[in-house]
Amino acid sequence: MNTIHQRFGFDTVFDDAGDVTAQAPPRPKRVYTPEEVQAERAQAYAEGERSVVARAEQAAAAALADIATQVKAALPTLTKLVHEHRIASADLALACGRSIAGAALEQFPEAPVTAALQGLAREIESAPRLIVRVNGALVERSRTALEGLAQSLGLPGQILVKDEPGMPPAGFILDWGDGRAAFDPTEAAARVETALRTAVAAEGLHAEPINLFPST
Repeated sequence: MNTIHQRFGFDTVFDDAGDVTAQAPPRPKRVYTPEEVQAERAQAYAEGERSVVARAEQAAAAALADIATQVKAALPTLTKLVHEHRIASADLALACGRSIAGAALEQFPEAPVTAALQGLAREIESAPRLIVRVNGALVERSRTALEGLAQSLGLPGQILVKDEPGMPPAGFILDWGDGRAAFDPTEAAARVETALRTAVAAEGLHAEPINLFPST
């Protein structure tokens, strides 16, 4: 019977103490079972999937960083636009206020002076006489309204309504000897406008920060 001898290979080298000093790398496997093929395929698929996910996450992170940079660069412009919008809104509010107040005073020009008399009733209740100066066209209308109001308030003093040249409609001056009150609708509107514009200017570009991502 013929004996097949295996060739001796010098794959592993030992030293005098018997320790391995060199060893050839394992030879690649050339034959795989179906189970091993399936396992290799699953491993390769998982590694590829992880690689795709990692690249997608990197791309998303880069995109978010770019968006944050762009938003940060745009904030000064947005802040300026918001401030300009506040100024425009203030102008619109003033225009609406002037229109509404003008229509109301035109319809009821005696309303401011009667409101003043009602508010000052306690201060003038002991005054023997109240002198009221209004626009000449409103003397009779104001006298009728004031006398009726004084009677309902129990004010015994005499009310004298006089013409004040140059007094704007709905304006008045009240004089009861110990005190004086006046109202000029034009000056009042100017004071309101000045106060509003001063507040907007003081706020300037340092108003409440813009919230681009409000919570829901």
